Amino acid sequence: MVSDYEKQRLLNMERNKALLIQLGLDKPFFEPKETKRPKATSKKRKLVEDPEMPPTAKSARTERADSAGVSPVGVRRSSRNAGRTVDYKLEKVVASPLPISFTSGVRSTENAGAIGREAGSKRIHDPKVFGSIPGVEVGTWWESREGCSADAIHAPWVAGISGNAQGAYSVALSGGYPDDVDWGYAFTYTGAGGRELKGTKANPKNLRTAAQSFDQTFEHNSNKALQVSSQTRKPVRVIRGYKLDSPYAPYEGYRYDGLYLVEKAWQEQGMSGFQVCKFAFKRLPNQPALPRRVNDSDEAQANERTQDKLTEEVAA
Repeated sequence: MVSDYEKQRLLNMERNKALLIQLGLDKPFFEPKETKRPKATSKKRKLVEDPEMPPTAKSARTERADSAGVSPVGVRRSSRNAGRTVDYKLEKVVASPLPISFTSGVRSTENAGAIGREAGSKRIHDPKVFGSIPGVEVGTWWESREGCSADAIHAPWVAGISGNAQGAYSVALSGGYPDDVDWGYAFTYTGAGGRELKGTKANPKNLRTAAQSFDQTFEHNSNKALQVSSQTRKPVRVIRGYKLDSPYAPYEGYRYDGLYLVEKAWQEQGMSGFQVCKFAFKRLPNQPALPRRVNDSDEAQANERTQDKLTEEVAA
């Protein structure tokens, strides 16, 4: 038996889907597939010494390993620099924008895009600008929100909306509200506020995930920023996180998916019975196609069937 909550969630989602269809989806015919590779098992190379081998033989074996560029513990050495003296004063040290664990080959990511900088990196550009950030291409991936902030794509480490009185700079999709719909090239987004973040007497702590207990309004700075963006038509940067229930979410970390416009801003009753601020986004054209998970969930496939049905009803 379907609960009243689930009925309301499905009703809200159907309404959001119909709205996205009205906006029109500039979805390409071909979408790259993002395949999740099986994790490879690391094998360490190690020379096993025979306990009965004479010390002189052990020494000779070690020397042969060194000359071949392999140490007894399995770390490769370069034989080309043997006997050379390095002048460190003349050597240029160029800081790599990538985490050393990735550049060294110790770790790999399932994401096919470029890898952004790691957490703690010094920020080069100002995140409080509208539009793209120089040097950061669409599809760039970060292991954490801190790395994304370092590259100025989305500055807040926790908040989902970044902006001011002139509009929103960026938003993060990370699976916030259950009735939001994400079709990649268009999505609905629920605003901020409506929760008692300072906690209650029974639970006195910061509750960022607390249940909504009062209405959201456009007086909230974040909601106001998105509302202004719907009027000014300034582009908003969008990142998707791995927690998002969507076939367009990355398998891990956070990915920059380009620029979107806020097509509509409105208020409606949310799942908790309180008013929420809602926003409809549409992706700007002439950007790289969004990668899509190969193993789409049954719910995602059902959403596509519903989209086709609603499209036929609208056309009729």
